[in-house]
Amino acid sequence: MPKGMASVPTFSLMLQFLFLILCSFNQLSLAFTSQEYHEALGKSILFFEGQRSGKLPSNQQLTWRGDSGLSDGSSYHVDLVGGYYDAGDNVKFGLPMAFTTTLLAWSVIEFGSSMQDQIENARAAIRWGTDYLLKAATTTPDTLYVQVGDPNMDHKCWERPEDMDTPRNVYKVSAQNPGSDVAAETAAALAASSIAFKDSDPSYSSKLLQAAIKVFNFADRYRGSYSDSLNSAVCPFYCSYSGYHDELLWGASWIYRASGIRSYIQYVQSNGADDDGYTFSWDDKRPGTKILLSKEFLEKNSEEFQLYKAHADKYICSLMSGTPGFQAQYTRGGLLYKGSESNLQYVTSTTFLLLTYAKYLNANGGVVSCGSSTVKGQSLITLAKTQVDYILGNNPTKMSYMVGFGERYPKHIHHRGSSLPSIHAQSQHISCNDGFQYLRSGSPNPNVLVGAVVGGPDSNDNFSDDRNNYQQSEPATYINAPFVGALAYFSAKPSSY
Repeated sequence: MPKGMASVPTFSLMLQFLFLILCSFNQLSLAFTSQEYHEALGKSILFFEGQRSGKLPSNQQLTWRGDSGLSDGSSYHVDLVGGYYDAGDNVKFGLPMAFTTTLLAWSVIEFGSSMQDQIENARAAIRWGTDYLLKAATTTPDTLYVQVGDPNMDHKCWERPEDMDTPRNVYKVSAQNPGSDVAAETAAALAASSIAFKDSDPSYSSKLLQAAIKVFNFADRYRGSYSDSLNSAVCPFYCSYSGYHDELLWGASWIYRASGIRSYIQYVQSNGADDDGYTFSWDDKRPGTKILLSKEFLEKNSEEFQLYKAHADKYICSLMSGTPGFQAQYTRGGLLYKGSESNLQYVTSTTFLLLTYAKYLNANGGVVSCGSSTVKGQSLITLAKTQVDYILGNNPTKMSYMVGFGERYPKHIHHRGSSLPSIHAQSQHISCNDGFQYLRSGSPNPNVLVGAVVGGPDSNDNFSDDRNNYQQSEPATYINAPFVGALAYFSAKPSSY
């Protein structure tokens, strides 16, 4: 018998076997309740407390952390205390911090009404970012402070943030050394946050919007990439691989959304927002900009915004299996897969865009056009739910990739503060090199970084719970930020299929 051709009985048995596998998998699959999504929502926000730099407030819930970076900026005669450490190290990188803040704010804008008792915690997480970004953006004219900490020196140490004795160098962009990408992302963060605070704190909201306009004008007037200006201080850590054009359009779009000032949408139109991007991340804002601008077309049927709806559709079609334009990769377990390093950042950002676009479509009777076929908003929600549920534990390993959620979750995450003894448990200074014994230890992290979503499994759905495997085991603020919005959505609509 030729290879590849089974007899009919054998083929029938194979079908029955596959059916049994599918049935058993479905029986093992998890269905999360509204309460569980809400629990995950609270934990996803709580995570940000573990990333705080500066003087911690009296209502700090992750009590194993202590004050840190209290003299940041002082040697440069500027106050840069506060903000967030980006991931498992002790550096304050401006580009991912600003993007994190933008996505936290967008989560509140779109899904804040579903956050219930977590809305104030979500706003507090945003404000911890914006208070810092305001200082960074408004302290010195035509200057934006974009980083505190020498990443090359920091990464040679394994230290608690409370013990830091590595150089706290301050890096800035200016007229002479421009950084349109990080400046325009900062403008986006401030503008989006101004919407998030519009009702609860109008005066703060106004302050944020005015700062956003100023820093955007700075970004546009002095054009250039911060990677070129700062070189090894930001590369290869957070190089602006996509350039600065996408951030300028993103920043202008957010200021338009926040202010309604027509000149900002005219700026977007005249600077060409018609190139497609298929990855939404701290580096590339193109898909997010298209989704954001498509709202105007769907709500007002305004012809000038139709182009952005078409580009948003193209992005969505790339994710939808069976449609023309489909190009995404999924693991056998159903997880969107973009890359081996911190893949879940792309999953959470994509999931957020799916739900936000579905919201815009469903509110206005819209559909996604994929060539000759159409996709309804409900299909976007269904896809988003598979991704959220996978992260929470409905996956081949039956492991939650959110620390502290579910029965099984990563215990050896690549995170200095979590893996070293708490400053409250061991007050004696642990030096740069002495800390590496905790990096190499096989013991679980002593401090649980509740709510942290790690980098996640590989292309075969395998996960190594290994502190040294930072590609899979390191959490980051920009993984969690869009997940906050997604969890808020499903906490209100748990059975959205």
